[in-house]
Amino acid sequence: MENNTFKSRHQTRAQKDRFFKFAVMIPAGIVVALLVLILVQVVINGARALNVDFFFKEQKPFGETGGGIVQAIVGTIMLLGTSIVVALPFSLLASLYLYEHRGSKRAKVLATAINTLQGIPSIVIGVVIYSWIVVPLRSFSSLAGGVALAIVMLPLMTSMIHASLEMVPSSYLEAALALGVPRWRAIIDIILPASASGILEATSLGVARAAGETAPLIFTAFGNPFLSLSLKGPVSALPLVIYEYIKSPYDDWHQKAWGAALLLVLFVLILNVLIGSRKKH
Repeated sequence: MENNTFKSRHQTRAQKDRFFKFAVMIPAGIVVALLVLILVQVVINGARALNVDFFFKEQKPFGETGGGIVQAIVGTIMLLGTSIVVALPFSLLASLYLYEHRGSKRAKVLATAINTLQGIPSIVIGVVIYSWIVVPLRSFSSLAGGVALAIVMLPLMTSMIHASLEMVPSSYLEAALALGVPRWRAIIDIILPASASGILEATSLGVARAAGETAPLIFTAFGNPFLSLSLKGPVSALPLVIYEYIKSPYDDWHQKAWGAALLLVLFVLILNVLIGSRKKH
């Protein structure tokens, strides 16, 4: 009798386990299918635009076919480079403050501010940077766009860098302090190098997060049909090209918009693959 009861319970648990696995696989399969469908459509439509001119020539005048989006590719690199230069130091300092003052009221206020900043729409950030930088300088600029993207990146990078600092064993710091090393020196020479992979991962994910932002760039970088290397002037970017080209009446521009979308997707995909490979090692 007891054996029959045990078998019945075991069968019931096995059925519940199979049902739970099936219930989990359905939404997971839907997410994977959506990702595959998006990638397939972007690759099919975007691959048609890829040629030598697409990468090395500027935009043609309105209505003319041909040309490329080199101004957007270079502009994206400039904007992301500027955003890293601005966001990384602030993220490191904020993360170190949270690490050194964990549990304090000020650290809790800072953590709340970071979480709140992460929820602010990027278009609001663009409007704010417009009033802070564009209006005083009286010009849209790569600098303003880079600062806007840096603010978009800042919360994610700070949270991830703080998490990587917390993962360093406390014995590292305790051993250094026991040897008479000043605390600031121990942080710089031991804690930061030990969390270097986490800092690099946070930077990469921050770049991937900001690479596709369009709204803040409309109010800051604005866009430029010509190649520009100036930090003080307007520049183009891949998201801006997609936004501008896809709403145009020209089929050639529609194709180039798909090509720009493909470049963005490949860029983000490569970043995520590199991050995943570093985690395995």
